[in-house]
Amino acid sequence: MATTPLPLMQLHELVPGQRADFFAQLLDRTPGTTREGRPYLHCRFRDARRTASLMIWSEDRWFVPAQNDWQPGQFYKLRAVYSEHERYGPQLELFNLRPVTEADQAAGFDPAQCVPTSRQPPSLLLGELRALANQHIADPTLQALVLQLLELHAETLLRLPASRDRAYSYGGGWLEHTVAVTRLAIDLANRYAELYPDLRPPLNCDLVVAGAILHDIGRVLEFDDEQPLPGYTIAGRLIGPAVLGRDLVREAARQIEGLNPELLALLEHIVLTPLVPNEGGGLRWSLLPEGLLVQYAADLDNKMALYVRCLSREGGIGPFTERDPVLGRVLLRQRGS
Repeated sequence: MATTPLPLMQLHELVPGQRADFFAQLLDRTPGTTREGRPYLHCRFRDARRTASLMIWSEDRWFVPAQNDWQPGQFYKLRAVYSEHERYGPQLELFNLRPVTEADQAAGFDPAQCVPTSRQPPSLLLGELRALANQHIADPTLQALVLQLLELHAETLLRLPASRDRAYSYGGGWLEHTVAVTRLAIDLANRYAELYPDLRPPLNCDLVVAGAILHDIGRVLEFDDEQPLPGYTIAGRLIGPAVLGRDLVREAARQIEGLNPELLALLEHIVLTPLVPNEGGGLRWSLLPEGLLVQYAADLDNKMALYVRCLSREGGIGPFTERDPVLGRVLLRQRGS
């Protein structure tokens, strides 16, 4: 680092135009080429409350070390100027960078300040998920199937994010998301069971809860969570979490004596249709009202988590937040008294 002293700050504290030293984690480093054939690296650095982009062009002195030496998941000390682009969101202009050393701990480096974490200990969330299965799934074979899958993958679920870089993209995020989806799905199932008592067959609340808990179970095979930042497995890239999840459910069901094959098929359908389809198509609508509730519960929780993350970050102009790169928009902070 240069010898001229600068304030040591956190990335999320910086305001547009501010130059400072700060610690951050390299989230990813994506190579690309412009239409004119100009190579670049799109790097993203983060702390617990903000992610900012750094563009490295081929003629930049940082291009070769960034390409050869910078490792996603590692922590660095940066000297940079922070800015906010109307379209691309938070940006960094780099002046210096080096890996974090042991001596930086005395200067204030804390890796926990650079990595988002779940709001509750993952072990408590896993216990809550088990309790929801015990309390709200009356069918003993379906309950046994859900609990068996949670137990079989417990060690992974304690570390697993719900996504790579969208909502709940941190250790324990899968559990935090799944608990929220399950509680929301239970509320919706109870509400609509009361609203439509003449529905035949009646709304199967057991199926709603089992589907909510297992709707994203395929993530345990999609991500390689042994890396500093979870990467995609080959199966995760080729097959995807929905089909991988269905396969996990089907395999575990072989060990559950007396499980109704028709009920299993309905659960598999819910696992295969976990998200609300985009207008352009590609994802299927659920053919079951139980699956519809799980789809919307999962989609709403994902979107709400992204909104809360955006609104919790510092920065922005006036009453608006900085542009969130995932949402692709700014949000209004003011919502009345």
